[in-house]
Amino acid sequence: MPRYFTLEEAQQLWPVVQQWLRGAVEARRSLAEADAGMMELRRHVIAMGGVRPDRARALVLKARRDSAAEELNSSLDAINGLGVQVKDLDSGLIDFPTLYRGREVLLCFRLGETGIAHWHEVDGGFRGRWPIDRDFIDHHEGGGGE
Repeated sequence: MPRYFTLEEAQQLWPVVQQWLRGAVEARRSLAEADAGMMELRRHVIAMGGVRPDRARALVLKARRDSAAEELNSSLDAINGLGVQVKDLDSGLIDFPTLYRGREVLLCFRLGETGIAHWHEVDGGFRGRWPIDRDFIDHHEGGGGE
């Protein structure tokens, strides 16, 4: 059973979640850079007819890649462990499950926004976001799960 957050609970957790999310985004970028460097080494070996790669560079790239993968997994595990859903690392999009008028919906946040100010249906996605208004505040609830 999922954990359901009140808006207040989500806002209280947001600073910690944001820190982990930023770490995940940065780790993913580092992972992609290391992968690109390793691919370039492979291309060089192929282009040179099987010449031995720069072993020191390969080891550095592998260590960077392994470290970034570990950081990415650790950050995502921490966020998911709270019951928060990571939807899109490219845009830093996350959702906090909540109940609104007895049905599950999601409090929605994207990095760069100043606070949790939107919600959407479970199958509505980012494009189906609605602003949090007085009716939502009065008729949503957390609790359950975990």
